[in-house]
Amino acid sequence: MRQKVVIANWKMNYDFHETTSFIRNFLKIVFERKINHNKKIIISPSFPFLHISNQILQGTTLNIAAQNIHHKDKGSYTGEVSAYMLKSIGVQNVILGHSERREFFFEKENILLEKIKIALKYNFNIIFCVGESSLERSNNKQFDIVKTQLKETVFHCTSDEVKSFYIAYEPIWAIGTGETATIEQAQTMHEFIRSLFFDKYGKNISDKVSILYGGSINDLNAKNLFSQKDIDGGLVGKSSLELEKLLKIIQS
Repeated sequence: MRQKVVIANWKMNYDFHETTSFIRNFLKIVFERKINHNKKIIISPSFPFLHISNQILQGTTLNIAAQNIHHKDKGSYTGEVSAYMLKSIGVQNVILGHSERREFFFEKENILLEKIKIALKYNFNIIFCVGESSLERSNNKQFDIVKTQLKETVFHCTSDEVKSFYIAYEPIWAIGTGETATIEQAQTMHEFIRSLFFDKYGKNISDKVSILYGGSINDLNAKNLFSQKDIDGGLVGKSSLELEKLLKIIQS
């Protein structure tokens, strides 16, 4: 049975007080309501608050993820943060390939492959994002785009290495827009992604890889999305900033 996963990607939101208060309140409610049973819950705050967030969650089943890493160990890269640094404060998960990193910071597959390699070197679990733009979908190129994104990055990894991945399908046209892929669109793409893993690595890997949906997922549409056979959870953006909405998504 595949692991069910919900990841709260807070992006560039929340200061120190907001971050720590949210996590403490969230943790209290999660255990009071026992809603984390058989689910992996990962919270991804901004870089300055990863250490304190990880300390708050010590001894619990909840996890922390970084929103990005640099593709080198160390060096003269002003303003960057490396896997080497994050490992030293106990971070074990990282989001790579998010469409906002691709769009605003011009990250291409060659750089993402380097980031994957450095993350694997430090034994990170990797949440790797793929997805097409509205233009690419309107031109019926969505399957080609997603296949290429995986082929040039994740599929360079061995069968053992790929066990460290969660794949997040994020249709770029749905991120932060309030527009969500239909149930059929989401399931069809997730099924396609799983078939690519089957072709590359075989049934054992494809059956076990958790494929998450991201793209304006919220407390109203989560249940229908998560009920699909190839959708194993969500990478949640805006809705993860509201405590009750995030809890409802996890309960879905």
